[in-house]
Order: sequence, then C-alpha cells, then structure tokens
Amino acid sequence: MTAVLSGCGSDSGPGDVMLKVVAANYDPADGPSNQQYWDKLAAAFEAKNPHIKVDVSVYPWPVVDAKVAAMVKSGHAPDIAQIGSYSDYAAAGKLYSADDLLSIAVQSNFLSSLSDAGEQDRVQYGLPFVASTRLLFYNEKMFANAGIKPPKTWAELKADAEVLKAQGVKYPYALPLGPEEAQVETMQWMLSGNGGYTDGVGTYTLDSAENAKTFNWLKNDLVGAHLTGPVAPAEFSRKQAYAAFTKGEVGMLNGHPQLVQQAVAKGVKVGMVSMPGINGPAKSATGVADWIMGFKQNGHREEIGKFLNDVFSDKNVLDLTERYNLLPSTTSASGMLADEPKYKFLKTFLDQLPTAQLPPVGKTSWSQVSTDVKKEIGKAVRPGGNPVSVLNQLQTQASTAQNAE
Repeated sequence: MTAVLSGCGSDSGPGDVMLKVVAANYDPADGPSNQQYWDKLAAAFEAKNPHIKVDVSVYPWPVVDAKVAAMVKSGHAPDIAQIGSYSDYAAAGKLYSADDLLSIAVQSNFLSSLSDAGEQDRVQYGLPFVASTRLLFYNEKMFANAGIKPPKTWAELKADAEVLKAQGVKYPYALPLGPEEAQVETMQWMLSGNGGYTDGVGTYTLDSAENAKTFNWLKNDLVGAHLTGPVAPAEFSRKQAYAAFTKGEVGMLNGHPQLVQQAVAKGVKVGMVSMPGINGPAKSATGVADWIMGFKQNGHREEIGKFLNDVFSDKNVLDLTERYNLLPSTTSASGMLADEPKYKFLKTFLDQLPTAQLPPVGKTSWSQVSTDVKKEIGKAVRPGGNPVSVLNQLQTQASTAQNAE
C-alpha cells in the first residue's frame, strides 16, 4: 500500500536534517485523522526547530511492521518507527537506547510497567507510545433483563453465561481465539488462572499446570457447554467478536478502551469489571503497548531525541490518546486524563495499567511464540482437542525459539 506522506520538510535547506518517520494508523476506519495528528505535531516542532524537518508516513496496522522491516533490510531504515515490536531491532544493535535519546524527566515519566517491558538486557530501547489493558465487558441491558450480576469468579461467569444462553443470547461469552489477536485473549485467561507465558526469570511456561487447568476449564465448561456462540473459537477473530458486541449479540467478552465508545455509539450500554479468576477477580490484567524507537543508521541521534522529547509532552500525548480512547504511557498524562469527567469510562483501565502484565515483548523469540500461539491455541478448546497436548507443543516451540536467542 502507498504511504500517506505528510509533506513536512519539503523546503529543507542545505544545513537541515530530515527525519523520516514511519507510524501506524490508529484511525478506526484507516482514515486520514492520524496523519493529520502527525502533520500538526511535526509542523509545531519544525517551527521551534527550524533546522530539523520531519517527514511522516502513516500505514495501516496490518502492513506497518512489514514496511519497516523491508526498509531496514534494504538499508534504508527510518529515523523513527512507531510500530508493534522493537526487540529484533534492539537485539541487532540497530536502535538508540532511551538514555541516548530522552531527557531524564521524560524517561522517569513513563509508567514503570511499560518502561520495564521496553527493556532488553536491562537497557530500554522500546519507548512505550500508547497502551491499553483488558477488562471483562458485559452488556448491562442483558444482565438487567436476566437478573444477574457481573461475575467475579469462573463459576459465576459460567452461571451467567448459562442464564444468557437460556435468554437466547447468541454469544453468552465471546471467545476469540482466531489468528488476529489470540495471544492477548490467551494471556488474559492464563493470568486469571494464576499462570502466564513466562515465570519470574523470563523462562517460557506455556505448559504449566496452571495454564493446563485454565484451558481444560475453557474447553469443558465454556466451549463444551455451548456457551461461546455458533462460531468455533479457533475461527473467531477479535474483530468479529467486537462487531457482535456492538450489535448487541454478546453477553460478555474481554475488551479494550476503544470498544467502549464503539459500543455506546451503537446504543449498547457497557459494564466493565476486572477479569474473573478461579476464586475471585484476577490479580492482574493483561497490558498491551505499542512502541516508538529511534534507529541509528542515519546518525541523527540529537535530532531524533529532540523530536521524541516533544512527542512525549503532555499535550501531544493527550491529543492522541483522547482522540482514539487509548491510554497514555506517561504518569502525568494518565493523571490528567483520569481527572477529565468525559473520560471517566477510562478510569478503570488507567487504574489497572500500573500493575498490568505485558507479554514478554523484550524477548526476540516472542514474535515467533506469539505467531505460534495465534495459529495453535484455538485447537486446545475444540471438540476432541487436548489442551495439555497443545500447550506442550507450544512450550516445545517456545523453548526452541528461546534457545536460539
């Protein structure tokens, strides 16, 4: 696909530095609003820094990571990339560290759970751009009509789903384990069962007893009980699940902040609670972050640093996060957003973010492990499937990938 170019810097002079920036599009319709955000930010920055020009290309999410990878492979890396992963580039020595680029004030303003996830070998290379967490969403009208309360435990979630099914709800609980974003749904359930992708020292533990218990419960108590709707979880994408929720066809699902306004716009009243666990609410939620990074290739460390320090100003962070109902990656902007009445619905997400657990994005093996999970995890809950066998296979693949790091 062809990038939409900002046009900034077309009049650069002989002493000017041109920064090439590639960014992902957060516009829900892949429209021009995100390009307009960057154009405005770049123009204001150039006015303050007349010898630095900024040229921004915005690409849809399905292609932006591949676009940057192709640029790097061809020897024409951008100066700055805002994409989904940083670890491979950091491991290859292609990125500046946060210390190289950012002021102490900006570095210390990142939420610690996010800045920690941006580290590789205790050096931060990934700068958290925006974030989100996951909560259990429920259709308040359905719950009121059924006379049920939002669940706090797995048993209560199953009981609620049974009531919703009896009421004719198409998807009592929507379980998207298709290849679009199965790794996030998987992690949310693993955490709720006191498991996860890795242990405390970063070793993969996909085949842990806790994870096996979680997926056996999903297979037998939700999918096997016909409480997840007519589409097999392995073939059900997050996009399909979210669309069904906004149509009033879903009783419960794991959702992120952008879904709230999409549902409200369709007349669905959304309730949100922490993910249920075995004996009570899960101790931590799944966090997701997108990353921005500076490449060394063109040697523009000082100019990249100036621009990124500006990107992380409260004004610029809030301009983006308020526009797309995303969560800021900085402490100051998070506090300001939480104080705004019109963004009250984001407060629960913001409260969870400091203690949220992110996937092991700093491991170069995570990209392959994530891909394997997307392809295989749905098989764990299908009729006749064996959760333990699927988790064992994923663990073997993850260990192989980790040993190759």
